[in-house]
Order: sequence, then C-alpha cells, then structure tokens
Amino acid sequence: MPLVPFTVPPGIVRAGTEYQSRGRWYDASLVRFFAGTVQPVGGWSKQNPSSITGRPCALFGWRPNAGVEARWLAVGTEQKAYAYDGSTVYDITPTGFTTGDATATSDTGYGGGNYGAGTYGTARTGTVGVSPVDAWHFDAWGENLVGCFTADGRLLEWGLNTANDFAVISNAPTSCVGLVVSAERMLFALGAGGDARKVQWSDQEDNTNWTPGTTTTAGDLLLTTDGKIITAERVRGGILVHTDTDAHLVSYVGTPFFYGVERVGDGCGIVSANAKVATASITAWMSFNGFYVFDGYVRPIPCDVHDYVFSNITKSQISKVAAWHNGEWGEIWWFYPANGASENNRYVVWNYREGHWTIGALARTAGIDRGAWPFPICASPGGDWFQHETGYTNDGAERGTSVFLESGPTELVPGERLTWLNQVIHDESDNANRLQLSLLTKFTPEGTETTRGPYQLSAANGYTDVRAQGRAYKVRLEEVSSGAWKLGTLRMDVRAGGKR
Repeated sequence: MPLVPFTVPPGIVRAGTEYQSRGRWYDASLVRFFAGTVQPVGGWSKQNPSSITGRPCALFGWRPNAGVEARWLAVGTEQKAYAYDGSTVYDITPTGFTTGDATATSDTGYGGGNYGAGTYGTARTGTVGVSPVDAWHFDAWGENLVGCFTADGRLLEWGLNTANDFAVISNAPTSCVGLVVSAERMLFALGAGGDARKVQWSDQEDNTNWTPGTTTTAGDLLLTTDGKIITAERVRGGILVHTDTDAHLVSYVGTPFFYGVERVGDGCGIVSANAKVATASITAWMSFNGFYVFDGYVRPIPCDVHDYVFSNITKSQISKVAAWHNGEWGEIWWFYPANGASENNRYVVWNYREGHWTIGALARTAGIDRGAWPFPICASPGGDWFQHETGYTNDGAERGTSVFLESGPTELVPGERLTWLNQVIHDESDNANRLQLSLLTKFTPEGTETTRGPYQLSAANGYTDVRAQGRAYKVRLEEVSSGAWKLGTLRMDVRAGGKR
C-alpha cells in the first residue's frame, strides 16, 4: 500500500488515559513545536562568575540611563540581594535584612490550624496549612532598582552605586508583601502596613512622600476580597493585583481619588508571587485550579495538559512556581515541583501564538525574557543563572536522549487492522544523524507493549529500515547529537493484514 504519513498536530495532549491521546503527542522534554515543525529548545550557558548565597527566587533586568551597552541584573534569594553588571556580582543586601524561607513548611503538630480547632495539648494528625516560601519583588524606578522581600517587608531602593547597599525608602510603609511601579510613576506598596487587602501608593515621581493631601497624589485603597494580596504587575489599563482567591484591576481615574479598583476575576487566585507573566497584550498566571489570562477580561486558558500538571504538582511547595516569558517563540513557561519533589523540577509551556502546550523536565527557580540582556536568563536551585536559547548544549554538555518526543498510540490504518511496518522516511532539515526512533507497539490499549529499536534516522538517503508489528504504534524520537535540527512529517511503509 502507499506510504502512510504519520502526521500529528502540534502540542502535547495528556488528559485521561494514554489511549485518549491517540493521534497526538503525549510526552516530551526540551522540544518545541513551531511553524509546523518539531525542534529542540535552545541550550544554555552559565553566566554568573561567582557563587551566591541562597536559592534565587527572582530575577530582574534593566538598563541605566547612560551607556548603550550598560545593563544590570538583580538576583534575589531568601538570604541576599545581588546586582550583576555582566562581569561582577555585587552583594547589595540592606542593613538589618530579615531573611526568609526557601522551602514552604506545613503547619502540623502542636499549634497548627485555626484557634480552637482540635484538643489542647494534642498534636494535629494532618497538614492544616502551609507557610509559603518568601519572595522578592523587583521593579525599576527610573534607572534605580526598587525591591521588597516578603519576610523583610520594607520598600528598598538602590542607585547603581556598587559601594552602597539597598537602602530603605524614607517614609514608605512597612510590613509589605511586594511592590510595583505604575505607568503614572507612583510606587505601589502591596499589603501595606501588614494589611493583606491594602494597596498604598506614593506621590507621583516622589517615592518618599506617602501622605495624601491637596498637593500630593499619594493615597491608598482596600480590596473587597476574602483573599490576601500576593503580587501585582503593570497591564494595559492599570495594575492587576492578584490575591490567593481573585484578581483586581487598579486603574488611574485622575483627581481627586487618582485610582479606583474593580474585581475582574473570581476563583482565579495565583499560586505564588512569581507565577505570572505580563506581555504587552496579555497577562497569564497559574492558579490552584488551572491557568488564566487577562486581556481586559479574566478567562481560563484551555489546557491540554491540565490533568497531568495538577495531578503531579507537589502541592505543599506550589508557592515555588515561577513563570517567565520567551517572547521570541511566543511562549510562557512555568517551572514547578512535581511528584513529591521539594524543588522545581518540571516545566509546562503555553505557546499563546499557536495555541498549544508542551511539557518537560528542567530545574529552574526564576527566569526573565531577553531585553536588557541579549538572551533570556533563568536561575537554578543551586544558585547559578544561565543564558538560555544559546546553541544546543547544556552548559557545554551534550544533552543526549533527555531531548525527546513521544506520541500517543496511533493506528496507522483505519479500522484497527493489524499492520506491519517496514520502513520510515523522515523529513529532517539538519540531515546530520541527530535523531533516533523507537516504535512501541500494542495490540490492545491494555495489552503488553513491545519496543522495537532504537533505529538511527539515516542522514544518507532519508530511508530507515524498521521491523514492527501491531495495531497501535507509539513513535518515540530521541536526540543523540545536539544541533539545530527540525523535523517535519514522518512517512511509514505499512502493510495491513486482518484483525487479531
């Protein structure tokens, strides 16, 4: 019979049983789908020249006013704050800094739970609450860096002088959970004064004046919510404030109140301070029950890997989730801990341009897109940060079969007929023996799986001889040599027989 194209739509589909993903891609790591092809995610190279203390939980890149090539990177850990200029790492931790937690802790045993719950003197038998990890918020105030760490609660500013540390902003509220600079050049304090529902802002262009009056634009407002403020970011139309239960849009309304607030989303509370990404047109974040986007309205994002992500995520460490934007490819990445791990070890990616999802394994705790820096930067749990999308090796090491893609079970001939597969013809751009193929066959969805291969995809003539028999086939592609390959359609030389 003629060659049968093995044509699979882009994106991973992983909901329900494996057989329900028939005809789709089912598992992957370090690959992306783009413009009708499959290709490897770019590699990375270590950037920091010296070690730092603690787990990086936030990154922020910006440029000073002077110097076309000058740039800075802020790195925050639970113990320190650092500034990096491309050659030297400077410790800018403020005097009297209150360190925080790098791992979420469960409230169990004596004293856990709400007041009056249980019997006095008796240890609780289960987890009754989780104290989240502490997080940094960074933003730019002109060319200066401003920041706030949840455990410390003070609003800080650094003026690019490497002889100085972060300094407390005069007159600013304390006991805050974060900050953000508005488009109107007011500095917003989140959870100001320890009030979990309060946002407070400074006078325009003066972050040391927080007193409302007839000659200032300073003010505050309380969100009408049963949640607590977690984070916020600038969006088109104002500042989107996330609580752990809902979302609110704070918009500029002019004198005399300057800002008003509207609750724009219910049941969409954010899982962590760094679980969101804001682009020029949308904001997306991970909630406890799925993914959401704000583009003027809050909407859930249909997700083909929802069940896979949320059934495997380590819920006690969900406050470690970190998102970043890879604008070159139209992707939003979320790093998260999975399968009981206490640290981020997996990722899920939404390609918002093409509307599909993919998954994989990678240990990262924070990330930022290219902008001030020529490449995206992501940090690892061990305290290093890496330039990503640079070449196709992992800090100089070959990636091998950690780069892979596997389909769900697929019947090559309609009618569930028994088939014999003799040859594969591949459409691969690099033509440098970079991929190997395995065939995993079954006769029934619950039957025994047989693996044939791996077979090296031949670069010599595009023909690869194989030998496999079954009713449903899973195709597994693995990288054996790093490089800029792109894979289009596979075609199968199939012989069909009767039913078994």
